[in-house]
Amino acid sequence: MEMRSKEEIEIGRDITATLTPLSFCLHTFYLHTHCSACFSSLPIPNPNPNPNSLFYCSPPCSAALSPLHHSSAERHLPPSAHSSHLCTALRLLLSHRPTSSSRLAGLLSNRHILTSLSVHDDVSERISVGAGAMAEAIAKQRGIPNDDAVLEEATIALSAVLTNAVEVHDNEGRALGIAVFDQIFSWINHSCSPNACYRFVLSSSSHSGEAKLGIAPHLQMNSSGVSISSSEFAKGGLGYGPRLVVRSIKKINKGEEVTVAYTDLLQPKAMRQSELWSKYRFVCCCKRCSALPSSYVDHALQEISAITCESSGSCSKFLKDMADRRLTECIDDVILEYLSVGDPESCCEKLEEILTQGLKEHLEVIEVKPDCIFMLHPLHHHSIKAYTTLASAYKVCACDLLSVDSETDINQLKAFDMSRISAAYSLVLAGATHHLFNSESSLIASVANFWTGAGESLLSLSKSSGWSMCVNLGLVIPNLASAMKFKCTKCSLMDRFRAGMLNGQIKSADFENVSNEFLHCVSDITQKVWGFLISDCQFLQSCKDPIISSWLMSTKSSSTVDVEVCVNKTNMCYTNESENSVSMCHEQTLADHAVACIFQLGVHCLAYGGLLASICYGPHSHLVCHVQNVLEHEKNFVLYSH
Repeated sequence: MEMRSKEEIEIGRDITATLTPLSFCLHTFYLHTHCSACFSSLPIPNPNPNPNSLFYCSPPCSAALSPLHHSSAERHLPPSAHSSHLCTALRLLLSHRPTSSSRLAGLLSNRHILTSLSVHDDVSERISVGAGAMAEAIAKQRGIPNDDAVLEEATIALSAVLTNAVEVHDNEGRALGIAVFDQIFSWINHSCSPNACYRFVLSSSSHSGEAKLGIAPHLQMNSSGVSISSSEFAKGGLGYGPRLVVRSIKKINKGEEVTVAYTDLLQPKAMRQSELWSKYRFVCCCKRCSALPSSYVDHALQEISAITCESSGSCSKFLKDMADRRLTECIDDVILEYLSVGDPESCCEKLEEILTQGLKEHLEVIEVKPDCIFMLHPLHHHSIKAYTTLASAYKVCACDLLSVDSETDINQLKAFDMSRISAAYSLVLAGATHHLFNSESSLIASVANFWTGAGESLLSLSKSSGWSMCVNLGLVIPNLASAMKFKCTKCSLMDRFRAGMLNGQIKSADFENVSNEFLHCVSDITQKVWGFLISDCQFLQSCKDPIISSWLMSTKSSSTVDVEVCVNKTNMCYTNESENSVSMCHEQTLADHAVACIFQLGVHCLAYGGLLASICYGPHSHLVCHVQNVLEHEKNFVLYSH
């Protein structure tokens, strides 16, 4: 099945009303911290969670879900088999029964494909074991024999949940549980270049503006050759639970199919295809996956460079694939070690070594020469993962230093340096993904988060107490407050963001103009402060400009990335030596300008991230409101300082 637009839809429009689920369940880990009915945080978390005991934020939530919980067979599941997927499937069976075509509530179950004898993997094993536990629980609940008919019913229900359920995320991005929605949402197909996305609305008291339904089912033959009639399109969920709204992220023509993404779009094609097959048993044939040769974005996300001392040296795709797997292992091992051991400084050193020096170890293949070095493309998906981790790890390093001894001069200065480099990596991350976004606009949600993160990091740096530390060391420090200006005179970004907050709408042409203005301003500002931000960081010094495409590094026949420092293009030079070796390139007024630029850069990044977020999630979403609050605080700070 598929859903198509009933009319022409502009970018950034709600195309469904707020949808409630057919069935849902919290993950076990959150049963004691969140309401089991609406998934909002509990005011007082319960310290003793029990799979058979649910907790609610309010009497209405308890009255809504408690009867369903006690009527379903989930109470009879053994503790070892209790999971959100099994509970969701059992709750779904209370009000719906499978049809002869193995559909449940009009939803495709993929039952025969997922449990095919020719494909035995984790998914088929999970269904076999889970359906067995469900069948036993159903038999106990109904007081009937546990026969093949009950097992078939359980298998179809669990398959339908695995095929149609979506992870419900909170404002911090945590996956709280799962939910299955009716055909309005579940019949929307996947694309790796989608024109729509969806947001969740949690808490029983929050409201999302109602929109008329802008999509309708495109009736066609199902996989069994049976014609699907409009009578099977039964709308309506439970009326409570975590809610969902579908929103356009591109301009959609009347009659065009509406699609969303089932997987991470910043993964290369092979990884997306593998995940889609393992979870849903289909091969994506969208325009991005079908492109020959591969699209620029997919090429960059998986590109590995092989550097040899011989200019004519080259390596086969097989060898590059081997190097890719080994580099993947190296980066994943470093990140896993960081998450388990908690040593951010070591993590930063190891990741930067991989990014700068590549894979130098000898692959046990005869064709590979000892002097062959494999490098990740700076837009490789693991490079992007590394930038994300480095921005976070450097920030943690700064916090750790200040928590140990915030009174020590050297600790304060070192923490300031860590914050500076963290902000630089945040900017690199935003610039890199925006470069991909220029070719694949469906990456808008990821880019919105990265620009927002870069903006907050830069604003935090602009007001860091580390500047006063530099005063103690006798350095010439700019008067930040006197040099700051909140609103840019060269672009309409701030006005466009505020207008978006009022009406929640923007036209495609307007968005393109604002984006061009933003990139021009940000690139100009970045040139003035980039040398300061990347001082003493070898890998970042190889990035000429994190905003425009020329930031992509050149790799020559050497053991490391060619480093070109662009300090001479900035208005500020910096080093952290305690002696009088830190100087301003020019005079005090230039210093004022240079540091104020960091503030201006942060404001631009934050406002643009908020504008992108308003397109993805709507003007009243959590991220947009957060950006608005931060910008309002910064505006008041500047006015007060003046």
